[in-house]
Amino acid sequence: MNKAEETRTYLRSLNLSWCRDNLDQTLQTASSTDISYLDFLNRLLQGEINYREKRSEERRMKMAGFPFVKSIDEFDFAFQRSITRKQVNQLLDMQWIEKFYNLIFLGPPGVGKTHLAVAIGLEAVKKGYKVSFVNMDDLIKHLKLETTSTRSRQRMKRIMASDLVVIDEIGFVPITRQEANLFFQLISSLYEQTALIITSNKGFEDWAELMGDPVITTAILDRIAHHSEIFNLTGDSYRLKHRDSILRL
Repeated sequence: MNKAEETRTYLRSLNLSWCRDNLDQTLQTASSTDISYLDFLNRLLQGEINYREKRSEERRMKMAGFPFVKSIDEFDFAFQRSITRKQVNQLLDMQWIEKFYNLIFLGPPGVGKTHLAVAIGLEAVKKGYKVSFVNMDDLIKHLKLETTSTRSRQRMKRIMASDLVVIDEIGFVPITRQEANLFFQLISSLYEQTALIITSNKGFEDWAELMGDPVITTAILDRIAHHSEIFNLTGDSYRLKHRDSILRL
């Protein structure tokens, strides 16, 4: 076994897979540029770190469960004028996640609530946070099946371990009092432990009817709205606007 093969064996034992796979190329570069031993080691280890960070981000993206990929740059601030790019950019330092604050996007369908929730969630993933995205209907199903379904139990375990939980589309489907109680228990468990992004097509004044129990609703809102920033998005549906534009062509 020559020195290169022996070194690759050591790197494999140390689980330095990028260093092992790129040892020859890095050696060639070092030889052709006449860099120092320290620079050579630095390049090799930096490559390993970059590789691991990329793999870690890919895993966090997969575990987040986003329904689509949308960036802040793709959001049409000219169409949706009830929130500004400056306001959104101020959120991207993610200090609100560190403080377990919540972001709440309220407004009718099509005004960009989910787009913003996904885009901010994606930026959080890139900055190293564990994120879980779930719509309200699926969340209720997982809460009800948590004790009997392995899949639901794993999903809820992942949600509880997240730094940021995005709950989308509260208000599209009414829930029973039992379901509202399960939701309350979840919110209580996450309260001041995990940051939330919540989107809803209903104003808070309509949540009691949605959840069928004013007392539980008040308790839920008390925890969600405490330490939160609320954005009321208004205007026409962006999807309908573009559909009508296409139909006129």
